[in-house]
Amino acid sequence: MVKLRLKRCGRKQRAVYRIVAIDVRSRREGKDLRKVGFYDPIKNQTFLNVPAILYFLERGAQPTKTVQDILKKAEVFKEFRPNQTKFT
Repeated sequence: MVKLRLKRCGRKQRAVYRIVAIDVRSRREGKDLRKVGFYDPIKNQTFLNVPAILYFLERGAQPTKTVQDILKKAEVFKEFRPNQTKFT
């Protein structure tokens, strides 16, 4: 099963996160299938590759709670049909 989750990058006390599609059995810093976004909580910046995110969601990828909140804030689920998702 594939999940959309955060992968930690950056220095100590200056964490930034990549939003990645990754196998559930992999650890947080493990090899990802594809990088689909970037999140900086300090500067409150988010960059999303929406077509790639929709591609993985259509194929059954489950976002973690934090990634789900980021995607809702960016209104990604409005492009996703309501009958295909459980996140509303």
